[in-house]
Amino acid sequence: MSDNWKKRTQLVHGGIRRSQYGEVSEAIFLTQGFVYDTAEAAEARFIETGPDEFIYARYGNPTVRMFENRMAQVIGYEDGFACASGMAAVNGALMALLKGGDRVVASRALFGSCLYVLEQVLARFGVEITLVDGTDNAAWDAAITEGTTLVFLEGISNPTLEVVDLRHVCERAHAVGALVVVDDAMATPVFAYSKQCGADLCVVSTTKHVDGQGRMLGGIICGSQELIRGPIETYVKHTGGAMNPFAAWTHLKSLDTLDLRVRAQAAGALQIAEWLETHPKVGKVRYPQLPSHPQHAVAMTQSPSGGTVIAFDVKGGKEACFRFFNALELFTISNNFADAKSIVTHPATTTHQRLPQDQKDVLGIGPGLVRLSVGLEDVTDLIADLEQALDQA
Repeated sequence: MSDNWKKRTQLVHGGIRRSQYGEVSEAIFLTQGFVYDTAEAAEARFIETGPDEFIYARYGNPTVRMFENRMAQVIGYEDGFACASGMAAVNGALMALLKGGDRVVASRALFGSCLYVLEQVLARFGVEITLVDGTDNAAWDAAITEGTTLVFLEGISNPTLEVVDLRHVCERAHAVGALVVVDDAMATPVFAYSKQCGADLCVVSTTKHVDGQGRMLGGIICGSQELIRGPIETYVKHTGGAMNPFAAWTHLKSLDTLDLRVRAQAAGALQIAEWLETHPKVGKVRYPQLPSHPQHAVAMTQSPSGGTVIAFDVKGGKEACFRFFNALELFTISNNFADAKSIVTHPATTTHQRLPQDQKDVLGIGPGLVRLSVGLEDVTDLIADLEQALDQA
């Protein structure tokens, strides 16, 4: 029956498992271990653990498993493994699948921590890393050759909102036997399209829209059961990056309202992006649903929404941008995004500060760039706050 449910129903009921007490709200199992009736039962469980059997919370937990099953169902994959944070999920997916001598082709427009894992961690262990312009299909074609092991990218890049033609990349990668791993944090679980486009694994920072209320870190890797319960689970459970049960329970309760929240935030983001394009103190506005976005056409073939985040330039550089930030009354200055509260971030001096200047220049992370995450406030109040702050920029 659940296979036919719409996404909003899956977010409330998917993967549900109840204890012998028949609770309505999902149960939280705050335990690190599990007991066995006999020594023989313990031996049997360590030989092969059944779907409703658990050994140790680092390996699996009933609350965490509910969250994994529900998220996998919502995003469209067979299975999922929940991690302690979004970066634990990125690191877990890449480290589980790669070894010295392998070759990775990745989009150059990546979150700074993702670049660190690729260029500082994996490269240190002998993995060859090639970065390409993710918006250029010809660049992907030239780089993804025989011998490529894995392709890694953000479907919508952070913070400049570049959009990759994911179907094209997946077809090219699979033609040479490479796996495709997509970081879908910006696309949101509601509008995620990795599975439909052919990606083998989807990684999501559940800190973002899933919790979406500034409380919990979390991440998840979704994919085929073969990959998730094979190399992914084996690596993450032995290296300690698993999600804790309280975070999983909090995330589960957040999923009840995820569809409603994200759709409201995305609608507000489009309205604000359209307004920003008309303001004289605003330069380039980047939002996939805007016809002015360089990858607008391909973005609209992949998702009906541009997500909840906008990027735009304040004219006048860093000084004008900081005056704008400091004049805001409703927006929160922070380095997170996808929260119920609207947030502004200055990537050049915070989240992407440590990128070399030449990389910032290539990616479009200039001194006037603002990453704006739209929350759940009234859009007219948000626009009024942006207007009065831009007047002081």
